[in-house]
Amino acid sequence: MDALLLSRLQFAMASMFHFLFVPLTLGLVILVAIFELLYIRTGDEDYKTAAKFWGKLFLINFALGVVTGITLEFQFGTNWRYYSEFMGDIFGSLLAIEATLAFFLESTFIAVWFFGWDKLSKKMHNLAIWLVALGSNISAFWILTANAWMQHPVGYRINEELGRAELTNFWAVVTNSYAFHELLHTLSASYVLAGFFVLGVSAYHLLRKSHVDFFKKSFRVGAVWTAFWTIFLIIHSHFQASDVAEKQPEKLAAMEAIWETQEGAPWVVFAIVDEANERNVAEILPIPKALSLLSYHDPNAPVKGLKEWPRDERPPVAVTFYSFRLMVFIGLWLLFMAIWAYVKRNEPENHPRLLRLLLWTIPLPYLAIQFGWLVTEMGRQPWIVYRIMRVSEAVSPVPVSFIWVSFISLLVLYAILGAVDFYLLAKNAKLGPDAVK
Repeated sequence: MDALLLSRLQFAMASMFHFLFVPLTLGLVILVAIFELLYIRTGDEDYKTAAKFWGKLFLINFALGVVTGITLEFQFGTNWRYYSEFMGDIFGSLLAIEATLAFFLESTFIAVWFFGWDKLSKKMHNLAIWLVALGSNISAFWILTANAWMQHPVGYRINEELGRAELTNFWAVVTNSYAFHELLHTLSASYVLAGFFVLGVSAYHLLRKSHVDFFKKSFRVGAVWTAFWTIFLIIHSHFQASDVAEKQPEKLAAMEAIWETQEGAPWVVFAIVDEANERNVAEILPIPKALSLLSYHDPNAPVKGLKEWPRDERPPVAVTFYSFRLMVFIGLWLLFMAIWAYVKRNEPENHPRLLRLLLWTIPLPYLAIQFGWLVTEMGRQPWIVYRIMRVSEAVSPVPVSFIWVSFISLLVLYAILGAVDFYLLAKNAKLGPDAVK
């Protein structure tokens, strides 16, 4: 393997591993704040215990997210030198704001919240965790704005003399419509994941008749939260897909394995993609004109096929198509489970089938998010910055042996960190409220 492929694999491994922790952090911190707010308003000690219990799981997850995020950012300087040089004026400023504003906000107040029980007033203590939630989600805003700029660059000019992109309109960057949709989609997906995490852990205890009253309350809050955000996510997905169709039509073509330009293009439930021969071997349940209608709000609108672009400017079709389908199918299952949990939220202990399915559903939002990022990033290929810089132009001229050392070292480190994190999460989740007594 050459330096380019190894660097891509290493970055993919690091980013996908990091994003095992980010979504739960973004969603669970708000649920912790809600549980504490319910305690303040009702005086029910179970809600205080819930804030501490779910807060402990949040802290375990948060620590791993921070560690893996730091190693990820280092790779821009080590493996992607030319990208950093060319895009540093724009990309670097966004990450700098994220670190100095959002990260320090959440890191400071997480300590205040953790050590502030019985030292601050109830409202001030609750304010601390809301500020942690605000910092975490602001952090997501800046990072996703940086990623969205790579997907749809705006507010810049190319300095031919220095050979780099330069920021000309900061406001255009932060109001990038692609960033708006990417932020809403990522945050709502993270909130759905956190909701199913709460529902799944609650289901585990309810099945075992352990701390029933306590976990019924957690289940009830989790069911309302999860149903709302799952429905929101499904609705918003349509608008994000329309934005992709407008700004990255070749990504849409890869997501749907459309080879020939068609007016009134159908949406195919599933297909067997033959990328080498530029065709689909089989298409299952094509819905006439549905793709044109969903993408452009016109049943007769033309949808560009992949053959409109040279081969070296097309995304990998099979991985984009199958990842998108898997994300969608999982999303529909999550919608079904979220509605079922909401309907039975007042007496979940009487529905063991629901509880068992919720327990086994915990990994599915993680998978859906990973598939979603595969679509986002692989669908942009071969560009690291859309239509400006190719991935092959961004990689550092590092000896392959060096990359092998860092790749294997990170793989071993992440395996250890992941094992420790999942062990601690599982151990404390199984203990229930006893973990914080």
